[in-house]
Amino acid sequence: MDYIEIIYQLTPRDEQAEILMAHLANMGFEMFEETDTGLKAYIPSKDFTKAMESDLVPDYITSGVKFSKQLIKNENWNAVWESNFEPELIAGKVYVRADFHTPQNQYEFQLVIQPKMAFGTGHHPTTALVIELMLQLNFIGKSVLDMGCGTGILAILAEKLGAESVLAIDNDENAVINTKENIFKNACHQISVEQGDAKTPGIKYFNLIIANINRNIILNDLPLYAANLMVGGEIVFSGFYEKDLVMIQETAEELNLEYQKHLIKNEWCCAYFKKME
Repeated sequence: MDYIEIIYQLTPRDEQAEILMAHLANMGFEMFEETDTGLKAYIPSKDFTKAMESDLVPDYITSGVKFSKQLIKNENWNAVWESNFEPELIAGKVYVRADFHTPQNQYEFQLVIQPKMAFGTGHHPTTALVIELMLQLNFIGKSVLDMGCGTGILAILAEKLGAESVLAIDNDENAVINTKENIFKNACHQISVEQGDAKTPGIKYFNLIIANINRNIILNDLPLYAANLMVGGEIVFSGFYEKDLVMIQETAEELNLEYQKHLIKNEWCCAYFKKME
């Protein structure tokens, strides 16, 4: 299948990326990749109409937006993604590679992630931050929820760190498919995958929840996360900027989630909380 790629440069980046993704999703765009300068959005070329051309930037975004458009032919699709995917070493312990890269067995954890649509490969600061924080926690024997699982990279690492069970959830069908493929590539057996959102687990309790999504979804879904977390359980949030931490911290503490610490990379933030009695 051929795809249309729209590359946006955004100023400011964080708020406008979220707004654009929601707008473009309503137009029929299927896949998104956040970049350091903005956003890339993808739609099958057969679904892209001339009328969409004038609506690629909604009226309520008034400044700081530049974009370009190109066609990516089906035969070039994998090459486009593979050419942008280099192995990544995180915290000196987690080596993330695709199956076309040479194994590096000297590292403690080696994750094989097929870079389909870049749903999460370790290259984005938030994914790297969550992995770094995960290495500081005890996963042995724990039940884990990975919300917004993307490629499944965090769920896979959770199992390798000793989690007894992992539920990985994403609202994107392509992400669910990709996660299942990567679970197989990494010989994982304790991970189940579902398409859905924060309501999907229903009445189920977890020792540890990971939510690497974005600020607005985290704030909206925090009551559901708190309800699904056991007393004494831990929760890791990322997908937002350092300046948004106070807002998330205030909402979390209203739900008896006590702030523990956070990590920062390129203004992106990853925060760690515990559920108190």
